Amino acid sequence: MPEIKVLIVDDSAVVRQVMQQVLEQAPDLKVIGTVPDPLFAVERMKREWPDVILLDVEMPRMDGITFLRKLMAERPTPVVICSTLTAKGTQTCLDALAAGAMHIVTKPTVGLKQFLQGAASELIHAIRAAAASRPALLRPGNRPRPTPTASSSPAGAPAPLALASAPRSPLQTTDRIVAIGTSTGGTQALERVLTALPRVCAGIVIVQHMPEAFTAAFAQRLNQMCQIEVREAHDGDRVLAGQALIAPGGRHMQVVRSGAQYRVEVRDGPPVNRHKPSVDVLFRSVAAHAGRNALGVIMTGMGGDGAHGLKAMRDAGAHTLAQDEASCVVYGMPQEAKKLGASERDIALDDIAGEIARIPLV
Repeated sequence: MPEIKVLIVDDSAVVRQVMQQVLEQAPDLKVIGTVPDPLFAVERMKREWPDVILLDVEMPRMDGITFLRKLMAERPTPVVICSTLTAKGTQTCLDALAAGAMHIVTKPTVGLKQFLQGAASELIHAIRAAAASRPALLRPGNRPRPTPTASSSPAGAPAPLALASAPRSPLQTTDRIVAIGTSTGGTQALERVLTALPRVCAGIVIVQHMPEAFTAAFAQRLNQMCQIEVREAHDGDRVLAGQALIAPGGRHMQVVRSGAQYRVEVRDGPPVNRHKPSVDVLFRSVAAHAGRNALGVIMTGMGGDGAHGLKAMRDAGAHTLAQDEASCVVYGMPQEAKKLGASERDIALDDIAGEIARIPLV
């Protein structure tokens, strides 16, 4: 296993010491330095550049978000934020994700040493995932955004495919639905896709692997940027044209038929593929209840969550797409879907909005 060089940037000497001890439990991780603030980090990085930076937010001389933005503008490097975040600090977390952070690990205000020791597997997994990413591909301005327009395709779409696992209804529906699943790098990728959509487009349901406290603020931020409405899903919400529903962190989201309409169910349950919400849970429900009336898109992310669900969607008659390797931060989930034959074709990130915009609404 190739060695991953990690630089720890945190103003607490105790945190730096404990983090180093935790990370060095993994044979593939090597801590090349521990420094108290970003200015010391810059000096340390002149001697040896890290593969991943483990970064605090509140530090003297320069805060972590400012450092992250400067880093991504000059020499993009995978960053994992490890910070004490309260409800008030949720916006700071979203700012970090928007600036290019690959993962967020929340530190508690008390019991910090015990937490860091107990969270060893989470930290190690986050650093390995970050090391596999390519943050330069999501720098602003890399590629021009598309300017899709609403489709003028004729009406008369086929009814959804009836599956044995789906409740049979005497009512057919021509409602269209788009299901998107993503993980590492997905916050920036979703911003690129959703901000490029026209005001009128098919209803969208999204699973983005994200901690429980952050999905509502993430949806609110996107809503302020997009022409479509974006919000965190609630149990019973209808899937509507011109709207995107994001599964809440810590809950699974499924699509169900309600007469001729689609609605979402938001439920607790055990993690699936280590995730809650899980892309597979969403995609399998769309396969069962929407069939050929759906488009499935699997995007950047580590692991295989969503691959089997996308295959179920394709088998049910849905169109399916996978983000291409060149535009992925981590080509994990799309690659697994491709191996299964779940995706009809690969697609560049900046072409996804155009595919969604071309879906006829009736």
